[in-house]
Amino acid sequence: MSEKLNQIKKVGFILRPNSPNILSLYNEIKLKFERRDIEVFLDSISANMIDIEGVDFNLMCNKVDLLVSLGGDGTLLSLVRRSYGYDKPVLGINAGNLGFLADTPINLVDEMIDRLIVGDYRIDNRMLIEGYIEKKDGREDFYAFNDVVITRPTISHMVKIDASIDNDWFNTYRGDGLIISTPTGSTAYNLSLGGPIMYPLSKGFIMTPIAPHSLTQRPLVVPNDFTINLTSPDELVVMVDGQDNYTLKATEKLVIGGASISAKLLHKKEHSYFAVLREKLSWGDE
Repeated sequence: MSEKLNQIKKVGFILRPNSPNILSLYNEIKLKFERRDIEVFLDSISANMIDIEGVDFNLMCNKVDLLVSLGGDGTLLSLVRRSYGYDKPVLGINAGNLGFLADTPINLVDEMIDRLIVGDYRIDNRMLIEGYIEKKDGREDFYAFNDVVITRPTISHMVKIDASIDNDWFNTYRGDGLIISTPTGSTAYNLSLGGPIMYPLSKGFIMTPIAPHSLTQRPLVVPNDFTINLTSPDELVVMVDGQDNYTLKATEKLVIGGASISAKLLHKKEHSYFAVLREKLSWGDE
């Protein structure tokens, strides 16, 4: 039997950042929930953007039964990372363009709310990356839903990245960098680099070199219960989901593993990932 929520009485929203014109759309969708006796909370950062009162994000996560992202895939990525540890399902309402993750269109919000009320939905558990940069005086921790990109801070020189799996050195990447993707992120930057598409409920990492110096360097898929260690003689930039940046110094180590808690995405019960691929990637078009 698929996982279901015991109740849906309170929902928490975050909105696409730097988009104050989303106010009217938010109010419209908020009213749809409230008409069904579902209380709506808004994260204080989103609320400040549209000049209304909000609630602290952590307090909101503790209060609500599910979280709602109103925006594009980037908004949903941010919400999943910020809410890690609260174990709350996330519904993505697509006010963006591509919509691989935020796949509930505006015109179907009423239908989706009704489905939520009667339990006509499913919750997909998707793996996240848990990573940290090991420093002399501690460590910087992070989570990634799509990918971790390790690259050079400038375009002036090629980078060298030594990679070990479970402390067993296996490769040195030379080129513009390396991307480590989750199955969910396989259709993002990884895809543009020629990496494979993985079914999003799979458990594994995709290690895809960026503009490798050697043509023998190919994408590699490894199980998510391995630990990947990365070091470099150069100072590198580590980008998490294309949103958060960290510096990896020559004396430091980047450690990547599978997170212990999955991201929970809410979908229609009949949601088909393969239909999404056909639509978004125009597969089968003449």
